[in-house]
Amino acid sequence: MRDPENATVEVELPDDFDDFWAAGLADCASYPLDPVLTEMPALSTDKVIVYDLRYTSYGGLRIAGWYTVPREGPAPYPALVTIPGYISEPTIPKEWSELGYAALAVAPRGKLRSNDVFNPGYPGLLTHNIVDPNTYGYRGFYLDVVRSVEVLLDRPDVDNLRIGLQGSSQGGGLGISTAALLPDVIRCVAAGAPYLCGIMTAPTLTRSYPYEEINEYLRIHPKDVDRVRESVAYYDGLNFAPKVQAPTFLYVGLEDDVCPPETGFALHRALACEKTLRTYPHCAHHAGLPDVMRIVEDFLAEHLTPGR
Repeated sequence: MRDPENATVEVELPDDFDDFWAAGLADCASYPLDPVLTEMPALSTDKVIVYDLRYTSYGGLRIAGWYTVPREGPAPYPALVTIPGYISEPTIPKEWSELGYAALAVAPRGKLRSNDVFNPGYPGLLTHNIVDPNTYGYRGFYLDVVRSVEVLLDRPDVDNLRIGLQGSSQGGGLGISTAALLPDVIRCVAAGAPYLCGIMTAPTLTRSYPYEEINEYLRIHPKDVDRVRESVAYYDGLNFAPKVQAPTFLYVGLEDDVCPPETGFALHRALACEKTLRTYPHCAHHAGLPDVMRIVEDFLAEHLTPGR
């Protein structure tokens, strides 16, 4: 019988983990962000202004996003980056701006508005060049989220001391990695059903996608198992977790067959910051949605104080 709370999930930390990500950040810094915001009147409301956002990220790729701000209220605003799931497209985050946030819904490379150059597909992203950490498809994807935060840091309508991250599944996993790579910037993280944690353990606990992509890859390329393990260790949320300094709220469904709850508990153990874990029996990958969103909103408001 499975015991998710006490299960062992082990990930080896590469010796050059910090240098690897420092090199990625340095590559990003070699390109001007060059953010371009275009107001979208047809998508805006009487409460929220909507902008189409484009900026430059890792490797010089242009990345898209939606940026929304309240029409009224005390600027500068606290800011929130919302990060999409694996197959989902970012929605326009008007509901967050109605609560008083400047909100940026990022569409990392491969998403519909950011796939002109890089488009591995779904399934496809998880195993794209997976045997080489330097060319693994997720490298640019992770850094696209970091760069979206840097866009906010340049905005005069954003309070740089009040920037948070929110997402579920892939969005939860990338919230952890982004908070680890920007520890002096991120003030809080809400991460549901976190994906990309215990990346080599998860496929042994589920046959659902996306992790089934790894099982399929290794059935075809069984000799690559060690190379895959070494490569994904650079991307595993359990290796990012000890570097997160921001208060973090995790929520996990105990019957999640997409991101096994064992990996959510392992992430909670690995975090050294102020942290809260809320578990939902009889919940699968939705991890308590929609009810948990009220708790997420309260958590974010506690740390970012919209309307101040």
